[in-house]
Amino acid sequence: MSIRRLPEHLVNRIAAGEVVERPAAAVKELVENAIDAGATRIAVRLGEGGTRSIEVVDDGCGMAPDEIALACERHATSKLPDEAIESVTTLGFRGEALPSIASVARLTIDSRVRGADGWSRCIDNGVLVAEGPAALPPGTRVRVEALFERVPARRKFLRSPRAEYGACVDVVKRLAMARPDIGFTLEHDGRRTLHVTPQDSRPARVAALTDRELAANSVAVDHVRGEVRLGGVAGLPTFSRGVADHQFLFVNGRPVRDRLLVGAVRGAYQDLLARDRHPVLALFIDLPGEEVDVNVHPAKTEVRFRDAGLVRGLIVGGLRAALDAAGHRSANRPAGVSLGSWQVEPLVPAWAPLPSGGGQGSVWDRPVDFVPAPAAPAGGPAPLGRAEPAEAPPPPVDFPLGVARGQVAATYIVAEAADGLVLVDQHAAHERLVMERLKAGAAGGGVPAQTLLLPEVVELDEPACDRLEPHLAELSSLGLDLERFGPAAMLVRATPAPLGRADATGLVRDLADEIAAYGTGLTLRERLDHVVATMACHGSVRAGRMLSVPEMNALLREMEVTPHSGQCNHGRPTWVKLAHGDIEKLFGRK
Repeated sequence: MSIRRLPEHLVNRIAAGEVVERPAAAVKELVENAIDAGATRIAVRLGEGGTRSIEVVDDGCGMAPDEIALACERHATSKLPDEAIESVTTLGFRGEALPSIASVARLTIDSRVRGADGWSRCIDNGVLVAEGPAALPPGTRVRVEALFERVPARRKFLRSPRAEYGACVDVVKRLAMARPDIGFTLEHDGRRTLHVTPQDSRPARVAALTDRELAANSVAVDHVRGEVRLGGVAGLPTFSRGVADHQFLFVNGRPVRDRLLVGAVRGAYQDLLARDRHPVLALFIDLPGEEVDVNVHPAKTEVRFRDAGLVRGLIVGGLRAALDAAGHRSANRPAGVSLGSWQVEPLVPAWAPLPSGGGQGSVWDRPVDFVPAPAAPAGGPAPLGRAEPAEAPPPPVDFPLGVARGQVAATYIVAEAADGLVLVDQHAAHERLVMERLKAGAAGGGVPAQTLLLPEVVELDEPACDRLEPHLAELSSLGLDLERFGPAAMLVRATPAPLGRADATGLVRDLADEIAAYGTGLTLRERLDHVVATMACHGSVRAGRMLSVPEMNALLREMEVTPHSGQCNHGRPTWVKLAHGDIEKLFGRK
C-alpha cells in the first residue's frame, strides 16, 4: 500500500474531531476569538442547543477582507507575533478553530474594521460558496449552521439539544468569569438566559453567574508564593453542593479542567467536607507564561506546570489560610422551608372545655423540651426548686455566638446573641473543637510511628517505586517508614500509630497511585484525618448530656476562636441563627 498525502478538506475534518467535538467547543473557540479581538460586549445566540445554529457577535477590532480569508486557513493566527509559543497571552492561538468548524458546518463570517466597509465570507463544509460586502457595526459576527450535518458518524454522537445547551452555558459562564470587564449575553431559541454587564469585581461576577448567596457565604482568597498569585472566592464548607459542577479554575485567565488543580482543591477541603459534597469556588492562578504550558491539547483545557508542587502547595495553603480566617463562620441561615416548619400553637380560649379523656389541662400544663440549666453553686449540687442565678448573665452583645440560656432535648444549646437566637449542636461543635486540637498536636510533634515486628514487603511495579522514593522523608514524618527493597518492591518498617492495625500493602499501593495522579500523597493524610475525626467523635460531648451554663458558655467561646468550628467534621453546620426579623415573622409582627 502506497503512502499518499491526505486532501486538505479531510485534514480539516480530522482536526475538527479534536477541536469541535460538540457545539460547546465551537462556542468556546468563537468566544475566545472575540475576547482576543478586544471586545467589550459579546452576544451568543444558540438554536436548538447549538446543533442547529450558533452565532457570536462582538464589538472588537474586526478583520479586513484579506484577513478573513487568511483566518479560514489552517494554522494562520494573529495571536502569536513570533515563535515564542511559551509566552502566548491570548486564548485561541493555534489557528485551527475556524477552518475546522468550516470543514464540518456552514460558516459565515461578517466583519468590519472601524473606518472601513464590512465584508462577508461563507464556507460550506470546506467549500467557499459566497463572499462580498456586508453591512454591520464595527466588529465581527460569526454564524455556524448545521454542525456535523454532512458527517453523520459525528452527528449521531451529539446529545439532546437541552444537554448541548447546558454545555454551552457552562462554557460561556467560565469565560465570563475570567473577564469581568466584558459584558456577555446568551440567548437560546430567541429567549435571553444570561446577561452580565461589564464590572471590575471578580467576586461580584462569580456570584452573579453561580449563586447570589455565594457572596455572603464565601471567603476571599489572595495568596502569593514567589511569582505565582492565587485569587478568587471560596465557599464555606457548609455552602457546598452534591456535584462538582460549581468549581471554576483559571490559569492566566484561561478556563481549565486540570487534575492537579482539582486534587489540590480536594486536599484543601479534605477534612471539612463529606466525600459526597463538593465546594463552590472560583480560583484564578496568575504566573509567568514560561512557567506553564498551555499547548498540551487542542481544546486548551489542560495545562502543565513547570513546578507542579509549588502550584499545588499554593492552592492548598491559600485555601486553608482563607478558610482558617473564616473562624466560626457558617452558611447557617435557616432556609424558608425550615422557617415554615415551625409550628404555631393554636390558641385555646379560657372558656374552652378540656380535651375529652386527655387530662392534659391547658397548653401550659404540657411538658416542654426546653430545660434551663442553672449554674451549680460552689461546693454543692444545684438547689431544688426555683433557683435564682448567682449573678446576672453577661449581655449577648459581647459575643458573636451570644450567651447560653439553656438546652433543648439535652442536645442543642440555646444562646441569645445581640441579633438573634443561636442554636448549637453540642456534639458536632465539640467534635470539631477536639479534632482541631488533635491536628494541632500532630502538626507540632509529628505523627508517632508503630514499628512492625516483622517488616512487610510490598511488591509494586518499578515506576510506582520510583514515584514513592522521592517522598520517603515526608512519609516518614507522617509515621510511615518505607525503604526501597529492590527494583520492584518497598519494605515497610513502621506505620502511623493512629491507624492501628493498618493494611500496609493497600496503604502503600494507594499512595503510589495517588502520587501518580496528583504528584503528592493525599491518601495517607486523608486516612490520618479520618482517624483523628473518629478519635474526636469518641472524645467529644455526646448528644443527650446535660451541660451547665458555664460549660455551654465555655463551648461557645472556644468555637468563636477555633478555625472551621462552623462545620462539623462531615461538613454539616454546627450552629444556626434565627435572626430577630425571622422571629418577628413567626409571630406575625412583620
